[in-house]
Amino acid sequence: MDPIRILLADDHIVVREGTRRILEREPDLVVVAEAGDGAEAIALAEQLRPDVAVVDVSMPVMNGIEATRGIKERVPRTAVLVFTAYDYDEYVFAILEAGAAGYLLKDSRGAELVNAVRRVHMGESVLHPAIAKKVLDRVAHGLSGARQAETESLTDRELEVLRLAAGGLSNRDIAERLYVSPRTVQSHMANIFGKLQVGSRTEAVMVGLRRGWVSLDEDVDL
Repeated sequence: MDPIRILLADDHIVVREGTRRILEREPDLVVVAEAGDGAEAIALAEQLRPDVAVVDVSMPVMNGIEATRGIKERVPRTAVLVFTAYDYDEYVFAILEAGAAGYLLKDSRGAELVNAVRRVHMGESVLHPAIAKKVLDRVAHGLSGARQAETESLTDRELEVLRLAAGGLSNRDIAERLYVSPRTVQSHMANIFGKLQVGSRTEAVMVGLRRGWVSLDEDVDL
């Protein structure tokens, strides 16, 4: 199996060096390029088409929010994982809306970063616990009493997959729950992304929550 090709974007050289060492200890991960600002990150992503871009929020020339938006516009297949020290609400929601698949804080362990890269590459979403709470709180407060009932755009199975994804289950867990293959789940997720016009699982779940298709208090334990 080909290794996961990664682009690092952070204006601190020491941070990039440390992150690279952590990632390249793993045989299935390889860093193909490093960028010191957002504009360079977009250019390198367009040139090299990495599988995953690990992006900081605060960067010169062009910040991580603009860089994420640019990468997703030019190279939609590249999954963006935010890796930053900042957890300000305005950063979190802006960069998730720009298409980031994950948001990890720099107080995370190396193993968590490695796992996050692998998961966003598989089409899953990864949120640091503090970020997940912000997202769920924002969506919960945004739900109105008049929940949208129109779910014609998604099939029953796609709605079921979205509900399980909202419960935090991985593609593999969803496959086991529904007695299908992980590839089938990936296909359902791709259809959901297309129908909802989103670029990540996080965005899809947020749409489902806003429209009342899924609930925050559903029990989806295996």
